[in-house]
This record gives sequence, structure tokens and C-alpha cells, in this order.
Amino acid sequence: MRIICLTEETTETLYALGAEDYIVGISGFTVRPAIARKTKPKISTYLDANIQGILALNPDIVLAWSDLQAPICAELIKAGIEVYCFNHRTIRGILSMIEKLGRLVNKQEQSLLFIDHITQHLESISSKASLITIQPLVYFEEWFDPLITGISWVSEIIELCGGIDIFKENREFPDAKRRILESTDKVLEKMPDIMIASWCGKGFKKEKVLARPGWNNIPAIKHNEIYDIKSSIILQPGPAALIDGATIIQSIIDNWQKKNQMGIK
Repeated sequence: MRIICLTEETTETLYALGAEDYIVGISGFTVRPAIARKTKPKISTYLDANIQGILALNPDIVLAWSDLQAPICAELIKAGIEVYCFNHRTIRGILSMIEKLGRLVNKQEQSLLFIDHITQHLESISSKASLITIQPLVYFEEWFDPLITGISWVSEIIELCGGIDIFKENREFPDAKRRILESTDKVLEKMPDIMIASWCGKGFKKEKVLARPGWNNIPAIKHNEIYDIKSSIILQPGPAALIDGATIIQSIIDNWQKKNQMGIK
């Protein structure tokens, strides 16, 4: 089988399942695993793809993710290429993607073992979070202009780690457009204890946050509880978010809890 992955999470998953030899092309945004970027042809970004380059690689199937890649999928289908487009946005959806991908490449047993490993990791985090006495209010920022709040799996991870996502209601929206905040005042109204940013492929600029009018009154800003997580870790709907992403957020909340208990501001 010859597979092309238009997003990172399917590449990462196939490597985890021991099916990396099937991959003949990847997204140029792929950073996990590092070996993939060094050894596999890069034939797409997120919203654009080298269609002729893909056709030249003669894939049996192309793996995509979300409606945002629908135009690429449509073009490939018209060219006679078989396409499987995942469209998950929750923790459960990520685990389901891993299982489906395992079946697709005849690695069912490996996929179930990998899912079990991830599930145990999440259960361990959840168990530790249950001991938290005071839950911090957490603001997750996916983009800075306009302000966009976290997608479903990010919001779920925050809760799993013992935090309270201050814009939890927005996670029902699969598209970023409906997660846009009307103004920075919306965050001021919520007064979060922790701010976590991941600017979707762009480097985080703390000074931009500190310059926002009135934000110096927000506890997260006042007490320097501002963190950034690389989008390749937390904003891709795959193993990285559930393993590394959840671990990082757990550490952030755990450290906040310890400071709170000790009265350190």
C-alpha cells in the first residue's frame, strides 16, 4: 500500500503502528516524528497540495482531515485518487481515528495496544486531577487577531487535567469562525487564572498579550501564568495532543495548584 498523509497526525500514527513504510508523501508542516520530515517527500501544506506531485507518487490512498481540506480532496477524487478524509475533533474522535487507521493498514492489534497506552495515560492524568481542591480558570487562545478559543479536544484536555475552560461553550463549534471572540473584553470578564496560547503555526509573542488594554488586571497576566504550547503538539488531532499536550497542560495546572496552596502569587 502507498499512502500519502496531508496532515501530521496520520503520519505520526502510522509510525506508531509500525506502518511507516507505507507512507510515500507527507505534509510540509509535519514535524512528528522527526525522521518523517527527513525521509518522506513533502507534497502539501494544510490548505494547498501539489496535485501533480501526488499523482506522480501513484498513491493507493490519500489521508486528509477536516472540511478545510475538502477542495484538495475533491481535486484528487476527480483525478481518480481514493481519499479518506477524517473529520474528528474530540478525544474520542482521535482514538477512533487511530483504530480506523489500524484497520486500514492491517495493524488492528497494534492500534488497539496504542489506544490502550494513550487511554491509560489519560486516566492517570484524570486521577491526579481529581485530587485538585481548587480548579483554575483556564483561557486557551488558538489565534490572536481575532481572538479564537480552543477547539473541542483542547477544551476536553483542559477539563481532564483539572482546569475549567472559560469558553467551554465554544467547543461545540467545529469551525474556528464561530469560536472568535467579539473583543478582548470577553476574556477580561472571565478573569482566568491561567492563559495557554498556541497560535496555530505562528510563534507566540508574549508582549502582544501584555499590551492588550486592561489585561494587566487578569490574574493570569498579573501572576505571570502565561504559557505557550507548540501547535504541532496541541493543535493537531492526534497522539501528540493526547500524550505530550495533555502532559504539558497537566504540569501547568499542577504547578498553579501548588503555588495556590502555598499562597504564592
